[in-house]
Amino acid sequence: MKIAVLGTGGGARAHIARLAELGHEVHVGTRDPQATLARTEPDMMGNPPFKQFLADHPGVELHTFGDAAAAADGLVINGIDGHNAVAALSAIADRLAGKTLVDYAVPYIYNPDIERPWPTPWGVNPVLDPCDSDSLGEQIQRALPQTKIVKAFVTQEQATVVDPQAIGGGDHTMFVAGEDTNAKQQVTDLLKAYGWTDVLDLGPLVAARGMEMYAHMHGAIGIALGFGTHFGVKVVR
Repeated sequence: MKIAVLGTGGGARAHIARLAELGHEVHVGTRDPQATLARTEPDMMGNPPFKQFLADHPGVELHTFGDAAAAADGLVINGIDGHNAVAALSAIADRLAGKTLVDYAVPYIYNPDIERPWPTPWGVNPVLDPCDSDSLGEQIQRALPQTKIVKAFVTQEQATVVDPQAIGGGDHTMFVAGEDTNAKQQVTDLLKAYGWTDVLDLGPLVAARGMEMYAHMHGAIGIALGFGTHFGVKVVR
């Protein structure tokens, strides 16, 4: 398939590399391809310049967000940060119409004036907005009514999403939620290709609220286990 990945951060890179390994034609979207390629310093998370990543993954193509989305057969993965996702995706709504968009963004706001005083190894914990009465997944769906939004991947680090066997031999649970059954099946098929054996459909997109709010719990567990420790969550029936 021709699959688009929007974003060039660490999570997006995990999907790009794995999709290419699986034989898909990967089209990567960024706001300004020339600026992305011109960077020579690591990004805010310490990832090496994207130009270096591209050199290590021949065949992967870099475009604007819109051109990458247009190149996809029908599946697009959203790796745009949560604070900017609705605006960036709304700007290319016509390129996403009729396609499935997998959203794993967390609606964090990194603002020291409103962050709660929960010290972590990387600073204070950001707040979620929206939270509880709405979700980023639902906001994206309202902004893109012609696109089939599926919330998934959000309860794990993306390196684990693309390689579930790295944790406990793959014996943990991935969640999907959305309004379109066929779109959720499309995402489930991708997860199975990644190696997931336990995919739990949480139903309509309103379930994205709990999936996004779990980010705080995921962070708390990570702190308890030790910074940098990867782990999975299993729903035991």
